[in-house]
Amino acid sequence: MSDILLQARGLRKGFGEGAGRIEVLQGVDLTARRGEMTAIVGASGSGKTTLLQILGTLDAPDEGELLFNDRSLLGCNEDELSRHRNVNIGFIFQFHHLLPEFTALENVMLPGRIGGQRLDELARRAEQLLARVGLENRLHHRPGELSGGEQQRVALARALVVQPLLLLADEPTGNLDMKSGSDVFSLLQELCRSLGLCVIMVTHNLGLAEEMDKKFSLVGGKLQKNPWPASEITEKRK
Repeated sequence: MSDILLQARGLRKGFGEGAGRIEVLQGVDLTARRGEMTAIVGASGSGKTTLLQILGTLDAPDEGELLFNDRSLLGCNEDELSRHRNVNIGFIFQFHHLLPEFTALENVMLPGRIGGQRLDELARRAEQLLARVGLENRLHHRPGELSGGEQQRVALARALVVQPLLLLADEPTGNLDMKSGSDVFSLLQELCRSLGLCVIMVTHNLGLAEEMDKKFSLVGGKLQKNPWPASEITEKRK
C-alpha cells in the first residue's frame, strides 16, 4: 500500500458572482502521507479554512481533483461523503465545540455513536484516549469544569475516537495560552507518529509550523513550499 493518503490536484474555489466574485483557491496541489504532519499558514482571508473544508469534503471545489487512498471523492454522493468523513477523518478546531451538558467521556463518544458503533467498545476506546491525553481523572467532568487546555484535549480525543486515517486541524492551539498550546501540539506530534496519522494543520503560529514535516504558505490562491526563513519566525515554542 502506498504511504500517500490524500492528493489534491488543481483545486479552485471562488465565491460570489460577476464583478464581485473572489477567487480564493486558484490551483492548489497537495500530497499528504501517513505519519506525516503538514502545516498550512497564510494571512487571514487567504483561504486556509476553505481549503481545509474541501480536503475534509465539507465543501466542494469548483474545479480540481481530490483523491483519498487513490479513490476520487468528488464523484461521491452526500451519503458516501458523510460515511467517508465519519470513518476516515477526524476534525479539531480552534474552539473545542464540546457539548456543555455532556461529560468529557460522552463528548468523546459522540462521533462513534453517530456512526452506530457498539457502545461498550466505544466507551472503552474513549476512556483509553482520554487517559492517553492525560485526562483519566476527568472522564465525568463537564466542559465547564475543565480548563481551556483540558477542553482542547477532550476535543482531540473526540477527533481520534473513530480511529481516522486523516486528522484536519484548524488553528487547534490558537485559543490557548502558550503552555497549553505547546502541550496540545506535542500530543498531536506523538499521536501522529505512534498511530501513523496523517495530520494537516492550519495555523498562524510559524514556530509550530517549523516543527512539522512539510510547511506551506497559501498565497494568491496557491500553496508555496517552505516560504519563510527562520529569521522571520516570531512565535517560538517555549
